[in-house]
Amino acid sequence: MERPQQYRFHQGDKVLPFAADEYDARLAGLRERMEAAGVQACVLTSMHNIAYYSGFLYCSFGRPYGLVVTDKESVTISAGIDAAQPWRRCHGDNITYTDWQRNNYWRAIESVIGKGKVIGYEGDHLTLVQRDLLEDFLHPAATLDIAPATMLQRMHKSPAEIALIRQGAQVADVGGYAIKDAIKQGAREIDVAMAGRDAMELEIAKRFPDAEYRDTWVWFQSGINTDGAHNPVTARQLQRGDILSLNTFPMISGYYTALERTLFVGEVDPASLKIWEANVAAHEYGMSLLKPGTSCAQVTEKINEFFAERDLLKYRTFGYGHSFGVLSHYYGREAGLELREDIDTVLEPGMVISMEPMLTLPEGTPGAGGYREHDILVITEDGNENITGYPYGPGFNVVG
Repeated sequence: MERPQQYRFHQGDKVLPFAADEYDARLAGLRERMEAAGVQACVLTSMHNIAYYSGFLYCSFGRPYGLVVTDKESVTISAGIDAAQPWRRCHGDNITYTDWQRNNYWRAIESVIGKGKVIGYEGDHLTLVQRDLLEDFLHPAATLDIAPATMLQRMHKSPAEIALIRQGAQVADVGGYAIKDAIKQGAREIDVAMAGRDAMELEIAKRFPDAEYRDTWVWFQSGINTDGAHNPVTARQLQRGDILSLNTFPMISGYYTALERTLFVGEVDPASLKIWEANVAAHEYGMSLLKPGTSCAQVTEKINEFFAERDLLKYRTFGYGHSFGVLSHYYGREAGLELREDIDTVLEPGMVISMEPMLTLPEGTPGAGGYREHDILVITEDGNENITGYPYGPGFNVVG
C-alpha cells in the first residue's frame, strides 16, 4: 500500500474565536512586516503565534505544528492524529502530514514554500534540531528571526481582542467569588481551587458555547505557600489567621486573563495588615501611572520609589505587570510589555496590561507571606480603564 506524505482532510464548518476579517487584518499586518524585512515566507511554530494568526491552538504531544504564511497563502500544518479538527479551527488552508516517513512535517511545509526563499522563523521557539531541518528541506536564501516583529504586533490589541479580554476578566471575577465562598478553616487548597476552576469553566461554556474548553486553572495558596507567585496548589489545610493568595486564570481560545488577590482567613494581625495596606496603596498608585506616553521603566521606577520610602522595596520579587492576549503559563509571552526596569516600551492606546505589585516577607518576619493584588487595565486615549471587578483590600477579603 502506498501511503501519502501529506493530505488535506477538510470536514465540518469553520468555528473560530473571531470573524474572518479579524484574521485577515492580522495577516495583513504580518505581511507588511515581512515585506519591510524582505521575507518571502514565514514558518511560525509557537502555539501563541499560530493561534494569533490562524485561530488554531494546537496540542503538540511531541509532534511539530506550523503555520506557513506567504504573500498570498496562510496554511496550518498539523499531524494526522488531529484529523480535521485543525481545519475546522483555523482561518485559511490546512495540510495534514503523516508519520509514515520521518520529517513529513517539513515536506508539507516545502510543498507550500518551495526552496530558496527568504524565510522568517521564530528564534525564541524554533529548536536547534528543527532549525537544521529547515535548512535541509527549504534551502533558504536567507533566514530572519521574525519573532520580535510578531510580538510587537500582538501587543496592540484590536477591538475584538479587547472585547474577548473584557469577558475573560469578568469570568475571572466569577472564579474569585466562588473561591471566596469556598474558603473556610480546615478546607484544603485543592478543594478551594477546584471550586474556582469549575465555576469559571461553566461560565466560559455559557458565554462561548461554540468554543473549545481547556487550560483554565487556579492557583490558590495559603500560609508559607504564598511566598511565590506561581506556587502550585497543595493539600495544605487552611488555618485561622492564614494569609491567602487567590489567583484565577480563565483561558478562552488561548486568551489569558487573571484575577489575583490577597485574603486572610478569619482575621488579620496588625503587622500583616500594615504590609497589606501598603501593597494596596502601591497597587492604586501604580494603576494611576498607566497612561499613554509613559514607559514601562518609568512606571517601574516610580513604584520602586514608593516602596523604598516605606523600606519595603527589599521585599519585591518581580516586575509590576505584563501584557495580555494569546499567552499562557506554558506558552506565549509578550516580554516587550512588562513593567520592569529594563523595558522601555511606551504605553499606547489599545495595549492591555496588568498592575500587580507583590511583596514577599520571609517566615519569622512580622507579617510573613506573599501579598499581591492584580487588575487588568486597557490603555485608553487619556488614561486607562480597569476591567477587573472583584474588590481588593482588607475591607472585603478577610473571610471564612
